[in-house]
Amino acid sequence: MWTRNGRRREMGLGSYLDVDLAEAREQAEKCRRIVRQGGDPILERKKIAEPGFLQCAQGFLETKQAGWTSAKHAAGWRLSLLTHAQPLHAFKVSQIGTPDVLRILKPLWQSKPETASRLRGRVEAVLDYAKAMGWRDGENPAQWRGNLKILLPAQSRQVRHHPAMAVSEMPGFMVQLRSREALAARLLEFIILTACRSGEARGTRWAEIDFEAGLWTVPAERMKTGKEHVVPLSKRALSIVQERAESDSGDLVFSQQPGNGKRFSVNATRALLHRMGRPDVTTHGFRSTFRDWAGDRTAFQRETIEAALAHGIRDKAEAAYRRSTALEKRRKLMQAWADYCAGIAMGEVISLHG
Repeated sequence: MWTRNGRRREMGLGSYLDVDLAEAREQAEKCRRIVRQGGDPILERKKIAEPGFLQCAQGFLETKQAGWTSAKHAAGWRLSLLTHAQPLHAFKVSQIGTPDVLRILKPLWQSKPETASRLRGRVEAVLDYAKAMGWRDGENPAQWRGNLKILLPAQSRQVRHHPAMAVSEMPGFMVQLRSREALAARLLEFIILTACRSGEARGTRWAEIDFEAGLWTVPAERMKTGKEHVVPLSKRALSIVQERAESDSGDLVFSQQPGNGKRFSVNATRALLHRMGRPDVTTHGFRSTFRDWAGDRTAFQRETIEAALAHGIRDKAEAAYRRSTALEKRRKLMQAWADYCAGIAMGEVISLHG
């Protein structure tokens, strides 16, 4: 810390994890020498140590990557900063201004709005990191409010829905699916009955299944929302897991072959749908089918349905008050869904003889 023209200035010497005490003392003495000679240690350090955007982005990624929840998330950051932001790589971080940020955003802003929005936010994060490290001053040129929001047009966002099966087709389709003996068929049936995402089901481990309570607990690190999700299993869904327990002693509930420990690929159920003559629907689309059925054909509350789909609550006030996971309500909902898929009307059981 030092004072110049009545103004106190401060400069960090680096993280204690990277700079030991002896090195810190040596750096501090160099800075005091610069002050005595009428200079500014911050400006001097910038001249020597200020990195280019690429170097700064790489440092930021190394700092943050341990906190990211998945390899896919980390890969998205790298794609944005190392590929889409490539025109910024030649600049020192203190030289980057709003026109430079606009230059990389405009080609993507309307054609790929989601990509552009993520790119803007990630560039903003890197430049905030550069400011925290003492490499730049002033406002962030990638900041949205009061800056890029004024200079960029509103984006035309088209919501793309995953092709889904009509609710009325589900009972007939499930008959065909249950007639297939392939392990991929049991995986797809489990995905449909639990209304989960494909990756959550493909990564299911035996430790996540409570056979006695009929519950499947998906840990936070495998959930898109980053929060643990407890799924009440219908009778049929539980029987699928029990059948797998009798035939597979591996770690995964659904593995490509019994005991080999290899997960099904993301394309396994897609390929199955093609073999069944249904290339017009997607695995993820069955979540939409479930949502349509629950919303249009049942009296279950919206909150219960959204909780079954593990959807986050956007309204912060509602989220603060609704802490319950509505487990018992969801248990009834998932059993009703399994009954519908099996061709059993709600409220009655049909006995088949012959």
